[in-house]
Amino acid sequence: MTEEGLSIIKVRGVLMVTMPADPDDATVSALQERVLLAMEQSSGRGVVLDVSAVESLDSFLGRMIAETTQMVGLMGGRTVLTGLRPSVAITITQLGLTLGKTRTALSVDRALDILQNGPKQAPKP
Repeated sequence: MTEEGLSIIKVRGVLMVTMPADPDDATVSALQERVLLAMEQSSGRGVVLDVSAVESLDSFLGRMIAETTQMVGLMGGRTVLTGLRPSVAITITQLGLTLGKTRTALSVDRALDILQNGPKQAPKP
């Protein structure tokens, strides 16, 4: 995939980023740089990182996802990771990667809700 094919759009005050299906290392690095630049320019409240197209994860991609979410946090935003396939979730765990305070969601709609309204809390008994 070429770097020109990367897109980051702003939806409901949040940056929406879709990870390409089989990104090479250069594409992943370019995506990280573009996300951070977009955070700076847009004053977005956060990032939804959709990885639903990713079928397998190597250590470089996993580390870059973890680092990007941390960098977004340092810039005052929150990241919600969405679209994790079971195989990707297993690999993240097996690699020992920690995502810190990064939230996850099963759908983009739910991810947007989390960033718009904050996490829904269970009612107190």
